This record gives sequence, structure tokens and C-alpha cells, in this order.
Amino acid sequence: MLDKISRRDLLRTAAAASVGPFVQPPESSPAASEPASEIPPQPGAVSSEGIVPLVSTDGVFVPPRGESFMKFSFDFPEPSVNFEGLQLSFRLYTFENTYGLDRQSMSVEQKENGLDIHCSQLVWAGGQEKSPGSLHAHLRRNGPFVEWSAAAEMQQPVKSISAIVRGVPRGKISAGGGGFFDPGDNEVLLGYPFGGGSLFTARVLNTPLVVIQPGESEYFFLSALHNQVRAHRFYLQPGERGYRVELVFERAGWERSSKIETPTWRAGHASTAQAAFQPHFEHVERAFAVPNWADRQDVPDWFRKVKLVVSLHGMHWTGYIFNTYARQLEILRWVATQISPAQVLVFLPAWDGRYYWNYPLYEIDSRMGGEAGYCQLIKNGKALGFHFMPMFGTNAANRLLPMFPKIADATMAQVDGDAFNLNWVDWDNDRHMEGWQPYMNLGVDSWREWLSGRIAEMIERHHVESYFLDIAGGWEDNTKADTHEGTRRLVADLRKKYPGVLCCGEMHYDALMAFIPLYHVFSEQAYPDAFEKYCRAFQHLSHPAPGRGSSGVHESGFSRFDPQTLSLSPHQIATITVVDDTFEGFRDVMAQIIARAQRRAE
Repeated sequence: MLDKISRRDLLRTAAAASVGPFVQPPESSPAASEPASEIPPQPGAVSSEGIVPLVSTDGVFVPPRGESFMKFSFDFPEPSVNFEGLQLSFRLYTFENTYGLDRQSMSVEQKENGLDIHCSQLVWAGGQEKSPGSLHAHLRRNGPFVEWSAAAEMQQPVKSISAIVRGVPRGKISAGGGGFFDPGDNEVLLGYPFGGGSLFTARVLNTPLVVIQPGESEYFFLSALHNQVRAHRFYLQPGERGYRVELVFERAGWERSSKIETPTWRAGHASTAQAAFQPHFEHVERAFAVPNWADRQDVPDWFRKVKLVVSLHGMHWTGYIFNTYARQLEILRWVATQISPAQVLVFLPAWDGRYYWNYPLYEIDSRMGGEAGYCQLIKNGKALGFHFMPMFGTNAANRLLPMFPKIADATMAQVDGDAFNLNWVDWDNDRHMEGWQPYMNLGVDSWREWLSGRIAEMIERHHVESYFLDIAGGWEDNTKADTHEGTRRLVADLRKKYPGVLCCGEMHYDALMAFIPLYHVFSEQAYPDAFEKYCRAFQHLSHPAPGRGSSGVHESGFSRFDPQTLSLSPHQIATITVVDDTFEGFRDVMAQIIARAQRRAE
């Protein structure tokens, strides 16, 4: 765990760090032949000077030297303003084109603690054409931070807006608190949340924060001071000595408007990782009212005593059965001889038959033992003292099931109107992703009410004490409704009706932590406090089972089970994945994990 420092120490440390110099473009670039003028020093002065005539290819590798993303094959104007060692410009995106600032229509107004940028006309077609539109940006020095925001208006609906920032150092990168990685000369695309609307090309950010480590005791950070869950993307394009960064903010797809306003973006330097990460998460805690773990009212007392999670896998997508209900009860009876069942959470992935194919029926499966077998599992397991958590899918439904028309209006359409399907899994192993499963939107009443009803029936009929929401962190900008608000309403309604029942999500983003306290993905390796201060996690359902490392019902197949560490994570509750051969072939390893879990808790 990183050393703690006080808020006062944090500000003192950050204030002492100077903002690094902007890396000038190569001498052959258009910007190098036209030096920037000094910005007038008097507050209130307005000038068109001090605007640097940069273009999109200045200061970056052309062509790219490593992995790269799609981009314009020509120079797009990016007239930029110098401020506190950075150079900033802006770009607008509608549903039909891309627009930049018209340098001749720009002015810079000095303010006491910063400056304002005004632009009364836009350009398109790489600067060959002009278009009506305006943009106003506010750049400020706020204590140790550099902060800015922008508002723009056009005649047509605006989809998104980006701040283009130069003067960003290269180095190892942490995405939202995740472990630092060295991208080398690769371009990097990061998206909040769930890919920020670019799922297949971006690393996922759990919060809109990027920390760069250029060297020992050197950290540079970029973050959005958001108070709503909206798509944010960070695109880092390397040059010889620095990054050109696009900070993209995308408006809510269900609220079309010709106006757009960004959150406040923040940049700064720090000499420790803690000082780089902590200010952003202090903002998150305030903005979304995230409670500390010790103070949470949505965590029942029994869970605070849990030392172990036993993940009893049911039926694979193909219909292969790992463990019947009777077999699961047999395993639990043995576990009860090793540890107090009151300290064990029993997670039930694919308790409802064919994994994912049966979503969203959530009915007891006849091949696994039927109603009688499932009732015996839950009743007798609870009598021993175990706590049960059956699995439900937050946003997945099989369109081929007869009941699908009841919820068909809740299928997801992305911000541009294209259908969004859960089509990134090859369930049948024909080496082609499946497409029969649309992504579902909890913001739409029909889907939220259906899912809530299925979970409520399980709670009422079988008295389970918790439920699991698969892909809970799967927010997506879309044309119909706010998926975050739908998720919040689902959990709030169930909690109001069943106040002692615990909700658990698969993965999280920052705002989810306000109302979901438990997950089974932990990703904040560089700054664990970003998660552990508020929530807890056990290990993923694909966590390798003892022996060959089977992932059970999960699509990932096999991975390595480490007998030395017992594949346990120091940041997650000890978890045993139980598949077809685990109990018979590796009972001794199960016993070792249980013993390790007890020692760790003590």
C-alpha cells in the first residue's frame, strides 16, 4: 500500500513541482517557421496573438512507429494557445463531420488567474471550408493544478468535443489506477467507462484519469472532474519527446443538442504516485457520494465476516454440466468440515442451465437436478450456515427465446444509432463471434422491470442473501436512456424491498461504487486505495480452478493455476473455482486455499 500523506502535504508537494516545457515540433513543421508571440500580460486584454498555428501531425511520429489507430491522412488545423507549459486547442464532432477552430476568428483574453479563448467560426475539410459555430474555453491555474473547460454551439447537433493537448511527457502509463505499463512507441486509446464507447479498441478506464510516469519520482496526470457518467476518451499519440493527447468528451446520446459543455479537465505534476492519484479520487468521492467501506449501510453484517468464496460452476453454454445441484451440496458439506460456513459466500455461476444462452429466463434447470435439487441445495446449504449468491446478467438477453418481444424495446443502440450487440464471444468455438445476443439497457423500463422481477422471485422463493450482476460495469452511451441511472434504480428498488440482501457486480466504474459495494474484478494495482477504501472484491468466475486451470462456464477456457501462490490475490477475498474435477482430484488443494484464507483473515 502506498504511504499516506495529508491533503496539506499533497498540495505542498504538487505546488512545488513545475509544469514541464512543451516539446516544440520538428523544424520542418509549419509551426516551427512561425514563432508564437507572447500573450499580453494585462488582465482583460484581448488579442489574436499568442496563437500557435499547429496542425494534427505536428510533434508526433508520421508515419506511426508502433501500433496505431485510425486518423486523418492530411494535416487538420489545430491552432493552439500556450498556457502553463501546455499548448491547447479544441475540436468538435457532429453526426456528419469534424470541425476545428478558425485561427482568424480566435481571440485570447487575459484573466487574473488564466485566460479565455473565444472562437466565432469553425473550419472543416482540413481547413478548406468554414462553418458557423462558436467555442469559448476557460483556462485557469487552480493552486497546483492547471484546469480548463469549454462550451460550444453549432447549427446542428454536436456529438462530442475534444481538447487537444501538447506538452504531455512520455513515460509509463496507469489507466485509472491500473498498473503502470510501458507503451513504447505505440499509440494508446483509453475509454471511460467500459471503453468509453470504443469497446474494441480501447483499454477500459474505471475513472477518467491517466497518470504518466516519465521518470523516478516524476508523475504527470490528466483527469476529468466529472459528476455524471458520460463517455470520456484519452488518445495518446507519441512523438520524439512527448505526447499529443486528445481528451474527448461525448455528450449523452439520449439528449441531442446543438450545444455541448465539457467537464473541467485537470492536469498537473507530482513527485509521488499518491499525490498524482489522490486528488482525482477525492473528487470522485465527493461527486458521487461514495461511502467509505466501514460506513456502508448496504453491506450486511454477515458479509463482513466472510473469509472465503466458493464458486460452484453449473452448466456451460454448450450444455456441459460441471456440477449438478446435488454435487454442489455434497461439496459444501465437505467445505463445512474445513471452515465455518458462516464465513463462506457460495457463488453460483450458471445455476440456471446453459450459460448465457438461457439469459434472461433465470429458471431452475431440469438436467442439473430440477426444482427439488435446487431447493435442497439452498435449503440444506443455508441450514449449514452458508450464504448464497446466484448469478444474473445485467445487460444480456437471447433474442431467439420466445419471451424476447416483451423486452425488445430495451435493446441498445449506440450514440450514432448503430445496434450494439454482445457479440465478442465465440461460444460454440467455430472461430467466429456469435451475434444472437443484443446488449440490453437497464435505463429502459421493460428490461429493468423484467430483471428485477427475476431477482425478486429468487430472493422471495429461496431466501438467498445476495445476487450477482454480470457485466455491471457495462455502461454504454446510447440513444435510448441512461444505463447508469437504470442500474442505480434496479439496485435501489431491490434494496428498498429487501434491505438485507447484498448486491455484487462483476466489474465497476467509479460512480457504481456509490451503491454497489462488492465486485469480483480488482484493477487498481497502482493505487489500491481507489477501490479498497470503498469496496471489496473476490476473484473472477474465470479464476483458474486447481489443477489444469479450467475457467468453468466462462469462455476463456484454461489459464495457469499457480500452486505456489494458490492463485490468490492480495487484494481479493480468497476464492475457489470448483469445476468437474476439482472436488475429486484436488481436494487437498481446496483445503490449502481454505487454510490460507483463514490465516489471511486472522
